[in-house]
Amino acid sequence: MKPVPTKIMPQFFNPPVVFITGCSSGFGLLTAARLAAKGYTVVATMRDLKKEGNLTSEVNRRGGAVEVLQMDVTDKQSVTRAVERIKRGHGRIDVLVNNAGYGIGGFFEDLTDEEIRAQMETNFFGVQNVTRAVIPLMRQCRRGKIINISSVAGFSASPAFSAYNASKWALEAFSEGLRYELQFFGIDVLLIEPGTYKTKIFYENAQYARHFDNPDSPYFVWSQHLRKKVMDYVNDCHKDPEEIGIMVEKLIRAKNPPFRNIPDIESQVLYWLRRILPFRVYSAMIRMFFMEGFSKSRSVEADHAPMRSERNSSMSAQVR
Repeated sequence: MKPVPTKIMPQFFNPPVVFITGCSSGFGLLTAARLAAKGYTVVATMRDLKKEGNLTSEVNRRGGAVEVLQMDVTDKQSVTRAVERIKRGHGRIDVLVNNAGYGIGGFFEDLTDEEIRAQMETNFFGVQNVTRAVIPLMRQCRRGKIINISSVAGFSASPAFSAYNASKWALEAFSEGLRYELQFFGIDVLLIEPGTYKTKIFYENAQYARHFDNPDSPYFVWSQHLRKKVMDYVNDCHKDPEEIGIMVEKLIRAKNPPFRNIPDIESQVLYWLRRILPFRVYSAMIRMFFMEGFSKSRSVEADHAPMRSERNSSMSAQVR
């Protein structure tokens, strides 16, 4: 295995030690495999080691080697064990890629407190758990890069994803504040904000509110319409999720990388529209995309409501 040339990354020992969370699928798996093939020392973590085969197969296909550890970002003891093992084995962590996360779909009223808290525990507090454990190692070396995988949802909200939006907006604010705090120790904090890519987060790993498919929900028709619209959009998406791994590698190599990094043109356009347009105009654009067809949904909902009322009355009569 050839080490990464010293001239490319003078700020790190070679090869750099890269610690990546959430590597059982998607961005994490592809990023870990890519960096391993380029000669980086990669420590990849996942909550369920039964899924390790997906990563090792990809690594073997490309060449290189990856050290795989079990770690649950929401479990502080699990995080501490993983970081201590890396410290014993490598003595340092040069780059942390906080990738672990998921998105739950559902209108706010259909989401339970437990579902919202679980979303924040992984996407926000999980990042804090890992980052808190890694910072002392980087601070001792007076260098390091923390790359947080956020989302286009971190700067542009949408209906039925309010909990996911909240977790990513919190992550972005945390990342910006932390960047200021750690700059005196030579530690850089960076964001990657991917748009929609065809990964398992929309398929096998898709999660929806417990009441998402409840026909008694006032949002039932809207939910079904929105899920179909989002999935149609995802299925038509032809962007390569490898772009995230490419961007991670570029940020590792760069001497003075920008704080905010958006890999796909579509999301870059959305970001600038969000900044430039008056909010009233921007929100109208968002409604036009997400709410298209909802007028029909409302008429269906109006027809649907008497059916619910009749069913509920029937159930009440049976109880009496």
